[in-house]
Amino acid sequence: MTTRHPITRRSAIAGLSATAALATLPVSARAMERTNRVFRHGVASGDPDATSVVLWTRITTSAPQEVTWELADNPGFAPILRQGRFATGPERDYTVKVVADGLEPGRAYFYRFRAGGAVSPVGQTRTLPVGRVERLGIALASCSNYVFGFFNAYDAIARDAAVDFVLHTGDYIYEYGADGWGVEIARQLGRVHQPAGEIVSLADYRIRHAQYKTDAGAQAMHAAKPLLACWDDHESTNNPWVGGAQNHQPKTEGEWTTRRAASIQAYFEWMPVREPGPGRTRMQFWRTYVFGDLATLSTLETRHTARAEQIDYAPYRKTIASHADVAALERDVIGAPGRPMLAPELEADLAAAWSRSKELGQPWRLIGNPMPIARTRVPDVVRLDLIPDPASQAKPLPAAVDLAWKGKWNLPFYPDTWDGYEWARERLYSQARAAGVDDLVFLTGDSHSFWANRLADASGRPIGLELGTAGITSPGDFIESGFDRLTAARLDAAFAEHNPEVIWTDNLHQGYVRLELGRATGRATFVAMSNIRSQRYATRAISQWRLLREGGGLELVRL
Repeated sequence: MTTRHPITRRSAIAGLSATAALATLPVSARAMERTNRVFRHGVASGDPDATSVVLWTRITTSAPQEVTWELADNPGFAPILRQGRFATGPERDYTVKVVADGLEPGRAYFYRFRAGGAVSPVGQTRTLPVGRVERLGIALASCSNYVFGFFNAYDAIARDAAVDFVLHTGDYIYEYGADGWGVEIARQLGRVHQPAGEIVSLADYRIRHAQYKTDAGAQAMHAAKPLLACWDDHESTNNPWVGGAQNHQPKTEGEWTTRRAASIQAYFEWMPVREPGPGRTRMQFWRTYVFGDLATLSTLETRHTARAEQIDYAPYRKTIASHADVAALERDVIGAPGRPMLAPELEADLAAAWSRSKELGQPWRLIGNPMPIARTRVPDVVRLDLIPDPASQAKPLPAAVDLAWKGKWNLPFYPDTWDGYEWARERLYSQARAAGVDDLVFLTGDSHSFWANRLADASGRPIGLELGTAGITSPGDFIESGFDRLTAARLDAAFAEHNPEVIWTDNLHQGYVRLELGRATGRATFVAMSNIRSQRYATRAISQWRLLREGGGLELVRL
């Protein structure tokens, strides 16, 4: 089914759900102007529990100011159930973040802010349910790169009546400069990154977050649905680990710890997420969300609290000459014992969440996972005649050279994903089994591709499923690397054929995954955008899958 949305230029209050939009009418042109000027970054909510939720906005001003917030159970705000005041200033980049508490479980609420004579757009949010729950709808989103196009998938999520919550698994912003990745498209669309340089300082990160929240689709989604978030790498910089990052050069960009702290501070200022509880730090950014007796969602932090340095294939390209060499690389380097991904505190929280889930009799245990976890090796693309032998070409595509080498030796596609941390992956699976869990559903971002995967441990025992989402705007690897769409589609098919854990994948589209869970079954719908180069777009379900329980485990059946 295709749904068409003729979208044109919109004000900051456009794109709300139909119910919430009722609260904005009528408004005078002068009031609208004040709203757009003062609340130009919209409103957002997120990080809910059963009785509270985070409400967020930002005011455009040059002096400290007090902001009033209001919450009601109807769009007319009669009566106002909760309200308060919040003082903001330059120390927090004029952002406003409050926890509205004392709420009822499983209820929808409306909220707004007042400042400087202006009233913000109306947002709609909800608390987590308790007790008996019959269904849950989650939109899975990832990889929203401003320069590659409009965040139409966010707008589609805002309009999707089946979605209750949005899980964003990271790469909410990108750190590159205006002359970096995607510059040609950015100039065509007038979406060049701000500031112009790669973001390094606190001021840089604040400006970049501000730019992303001017996108109309982002404002629509945040105003319509509460956000459940975790981060990946680009919220700081490409491929970080605890001691540095691939895209951080200390000689020219200063201390890694300083840059990391700046990125995290800006993230907590600009996102609707709770501050850490007693004994925890902002780097320990993981959460457990409990949806009554239906599901538990645990999000992961995989970048700043435990991750060992990534393996780089480059030093081995000239030394590997046999499959024995490859086996040694995988055994002694990639699979070396003790290379962690998750912090001990996170592991303990996961075990507690799984134990509680089993006690509640929940049928679903979900993992908000920043990067792919299915085993994904590169097929021999040259032997399969998927691409020409790079050795026979004068100027082969760099991506073709890379794929040919990895495919020749049947190597994991990317060692920055869980494929580069075999010991850590097996440790996670073993801890799940120790908690009596072998039916996890990983909800994954990062790869810019859609995935439907069956997961197993190293011995082949099933451990659950993985649903991966394409980017909101970030292009699929094969398309971005210069392959034509036919070749990219053939590569997708070859990866699915070659890898036992991969059932289906698609790197041709941008969009999101809609996951609907009932008590006995679930449905995953892969929703693609027809266009991201303008704000006119259509949505299309390019693949749908049923989640079923068979033989005590989980299975995916294509519809």
